[in-house]
Amino acid sequence: MSGIRDLVRTKDVDTVIRQNEDGSDGGHHARLSKRLTAWDLMGFGIGIVIGTGIFTLTGVEAKNHAGPAVVISFAIAGFVSLLAALCYAELAAAVPTAGSSYTYAYTTIGEVFAWIIAWDLILEFALGAAVVSRGWSGYLQDAFDLPTSVFGETSSINLGAVAIALVLGIVAAVGIRESKLVTNALVVIKVSICVFVIVAGVFFVKAANYKPFVPPSQTPEEKTSGLTQPLWQYVSGVDPAAYGFAGVLVAAAVVFFAYSGFEAVANLGEETKDPAKDMPRGLIGTLAICTVLYLLVCLVITGMVKYTDLSEGAPISNAFDRVGMSWAGVLIGIAAVAGLSSVILVDIVAMGRIGFALCRDGLLPPSVGKVHERFHTPLRITLATTAVVCLLAAFVKLKTLAEMVSIGTLFAFVVVSIAVAVLRRTNPRMERPFRTPQVPLLPIVSALCCVGLMASLAVETWLRFLAWLVVGLVVYGFYGRKHSRLATGERPVPGVEDAQVR
Repeated sequence: MSGIRDLVRTKDVDTVIRQNEDGSDGGHHARLSKRLTAWDLMGFGIGIVIGTGIFTLTGVEAKNHAGPAVVISFAIAGFVSLLAALCYAELAAAVPTAGSSYTYAYTTIGEVFAWIIAWDLILEFALGAAVVSRGWSGYLQDAFDLPTSVFGETSSINLGAVAIALVLGIVAAVGIRESKLVTNALVVIKVSICVFVIVAGVFFVKAANYKPFVPPSQTPEEKTSGLTQPLWQYVSGVDPAAYGFAGVLVAAAVVFFAYSGFEAVANLGEETKDPAKDMPRGLIGTLAICTVLYLLVCLVITGMVKYTDLSEGAPISNAFDRVGMSWAGVLIGIAAVAGLSSVILVDIVAMGRIGFALCRDGLLPPSVGKVHERFHTPLRITLATTAVVCLLAAFVKLKTLAEMVSIGTLFAFVVVSIAVAVLRRTNPRMERPFRTPQVPLLPIVSALCCVGLMASLAVETWLRFLAWLVVGLVVYGFYGRKHSRLATGERPVPGVEDAQVR
């Protein structure tokens, strides 16, 4: 029984808050300096959200699964993300921490579940950065006609993807201030281009391209079977279908990737000047802006070009090529390269903060998360995760990675939704500057919607995800379970001076 109790031991919320404020743990970790405002948080959020999802998945899913109704798919994914964002906002405002949903799980449902969610977040952000690095390489190759032997999906070793991941990993290691400046500059570029696409593209929209808005269900040309079909079809025995309502749901599960990463904002809680107000504004503001842009871009692109003719590699720039605005296509390609850069950067920053939290709690070796004396960042963990991203980006194909990011994100959302309801019951007196409405109803609906979208992902994606979790449990069993601060009884020592993370 004691072994089971060890697995579900929880961290006290007040301890987490004091730990953040004291900024000491015996010499390895320090309080993250508070430099970010709500606008900065939205900059980071938009920086990580608007990327490969809108620049590539729009064409892929409209053409293969949803037709013009891909806009409904984006709306469904945005609604599910909004429910999760409301849950994140309550916890991020009340417990601003570098660990995000990992720490929320640690304070509510237990250490082993916290480790699982942290392991899942590492998967999400590492694969997300690798996916976008490959997308960046492909767009750069298309915009400047670079050699396909080292750029794009046909290369055996994608050196372009490795190069951008390495450069931005170094930027992330230098400091949060530098990361903020680079991210905000890139965000301005890609939001401007999204607005340009909407305003310029609307003049080329043809009503005929929207018919049928929801194409009738049909057997896909490349019929999925066995492990390649969605989980719910595999379990129910229903024949795989393209288009129709089922196709819209499959597309929603895939384009959910376009929203993945907004929760990275929650990882910046310790670096926010006024988290009680700024965290909810940053999270919800990010999602609102991105959802509006996504829906409008989808409507314009599927109106400009018949969904069956959309490009799967670069749908937006190709749509403008088709209407005789090739110069706009080049401009969009360049903007996509800039936009994707910001996604990679924020992914790597988020991984560094999650690793920092794990090391601070003893679940990973504390020395790995040590703050660098000059750069004031968790340099070692940031560079280590950058190396992993480079390896993934070099060898693993984009399509294989994308669904893994979606299932990892959805799983994190399920845990956060549960954590809100649990913490309301276990710690009702905790100060909550922002309160999720309709608890426990809204968190339950949020969790069920996330599970529903997960069921629309391929069986093989589920198997890969479960294999990753098994590896994580092995790591926890051999190291984390014995070395965590709760296991050793070690506590941060207030008053120990150390360098600040900036």
